[in-house]
Amino acid sequence: MIEKPSYLGLLNAISNAEGDAQQYLSAWAETTQRDDVRAIISTIALREGEHSLAFAKRMCELGYDVQRREDAKCAERLAIASSCDLSDLDKFEQLGLGEPEVEGCPDIFAGMFADTTIDIQTGALLGRYIAEERDSGRMFRACRDALACEAAPAAAAPERLDRIEALLEQLVTKLAS
Repeated sequence: MIEKPSYLGLLNAISNAEGDAQQYLSAWAETTQRDDVRAIISTIALREGEHSLAFAKRMCELGYDVQRREDAKCAERLAIASSCDLSDLDKFEQLGLGEPEVEGCPDIFAGMFADTTIDIQTGALLGRYIAEERDSGRMFRACRDALACEAAPAAAAPERLDRIEALLEQLVTKLAS
């Protein structure tokens, strides 16, 4: 009898988390008013769904079924993502997506290859998964940053105008004297 792989729990956790992410990201893509945001969120949602199925398939190939684990926060994430009352930037912030990387800190994926018993096929799957997840993170950050830049000038405009007007008054006063 073949021994149960030590990394089976990791495969199961990834399959569950990615399936949940596909669900709430798909809901977000359906509710956003912006085509550019929809394109990014839809792409990542499709990746998440494919990851869920790929890891479930790998578990099946190893002779095991995915054990569904309910994430207590999944319903909350779905409510945020599907809200028509929140802006896309608010959704990024409330879901904790697109946050800047912390320099010098390894990401969640850094230790996934610590288990030296991972077989070649599973290792290849994990490698592709990690590369795509890191790319999705970059896509989320770029989208969030663009939305934040769009929002920032509108909030800062009155302050900037006040400063410009004060400088103009100083200039006019100097020219008049």
